[in-house]
Amino acid sequence: MHSNARSPEEYVETLPADRQGVIAAMRDAINRAIPRDFEEVISYGMLGWVVPHEVYPAGYHCDSNLPVPFLSLASQKNYISLYHMGLYGDSRLLAWFKEEWPKHSSKKLDMGKACVRFKNPDDVPIALIGELAAQITVAECIDVYERYIKP
Repeated sequence: MHSNARSPEEYVETLPADRQGVIAAMRDAINRAIPRDFEEVISYGMLGWVVPHEVYPAGYHCDSNLPVPFLSLASQKNYISLYHMGLYGDSRLLAWFKEEWPKHSSKKLDMGKACVRFKNPDDVPIALIGELAAQITVAECIDVYERYIKP
């Protein structure tokens, strides 16, 4: 579900009551753990953490006016989505995450290439989300990004 929120705080405030607490907790865990050079924004109508232009002036290859996306969090119609580009582009990180998942959740991992879906807000492993956010530095994010966009 696309949001017209203009700030991360407004995004959380406009969510349905049953999603506000868990999205706020996920956001807090990410903000406490993510390396400092990432920037929290509203991107594509959801919470996003990006590599700002000050760090990577070239911007996103699809639209250089946009910063390079790294991590996004969204309240969808039937689930909560966590998009993490490192899970898509870094096989080491993906292996770590899959190994850690059962230590934090008894639920089956529902995942696409870069998207982790949570159908029940009570099943979100907040601590693991924070740990995941801390796994990649901005420099590593840029390295993975450039490996995928440059021929």
